[in-house]
Amino acid sequence: MKYLEYTPLDRINDFLSHVNLGERTIKGCLEAYSCKHTGTDKKLSLSLENEIFDYLGKSSDADSSSPVEYLMCRSSRKTLIYLLLSLYHMYPDYDFSAVNAHQFFTEESWDSFKQIFDVYMFEASKEWLDANEGSALLETLYKALDEVVKVAECEIYTYNPEADADPFLEKGAIWSYHFFFYNRRLKRVVSFRFSCVSNLVSEGHLLDDSSFDEDGEIFDGMDM
Repeated sequence: MKYLEYTPLDRINDFLSHVNLGERTIKGCLEAYSCKHTGTDKKLSLSLENEIFDYLGKSSDADSSSPVEYLMCRSSRKTLIYLLLSLYHMYPDYDFSAVNAHQFFTEESWDSFKQIFDVYMFEASKEWLDANEGSALLETLYKALDEVVKVAECEIYTYNPEADADPFLEKGAIWSYHFFFYNRRLKRVVSFRFSCVSNLVSEGHLLDDSSFDEDGEIFDGMDM
């Protein structure tokens, strides 16, 4: 997987690097990759595929909860491996399991993505409009994505692992989303992570014993 630099994505990344809303901060990051193997990608890709084959060999088709049917399809396995390779490039120290990760990927549509974006990025979008008059954040995002991966041709996925298996989850996270836009024909994938973090937690302003001590001082000398 080769990291691709695109100026339209950089502009959005600069804005979403730190949108301070007082008690919370919204962050976001777009990363584009070419699905051409580089460096250790071939070895890692083979390892992931072998993991899938081992799983298929031990699984029963009668198990309705298993992802056997999906993983039996070569194109589906290829898509899963490309998404996992993207994750490995973003978090090289984290060990992603192909079989387990499959359960965390959900196929979406642009409309479902837009619905989530409109709700959770509403305040960030207002901040963007203040700084970029006449250009909505979602519209700018669509144009940037379209330049890289042709949105109409994309398969869109969310990656939503359990909290203890999520390398992206920051301390004080209120919510987080991770989408992938994959164009099979162009062999490109764009990762879009966006989250909201409590500034009170990240800055260590949560109530602790010292807070109560300070409160105690306020009441010292009062007849209660």
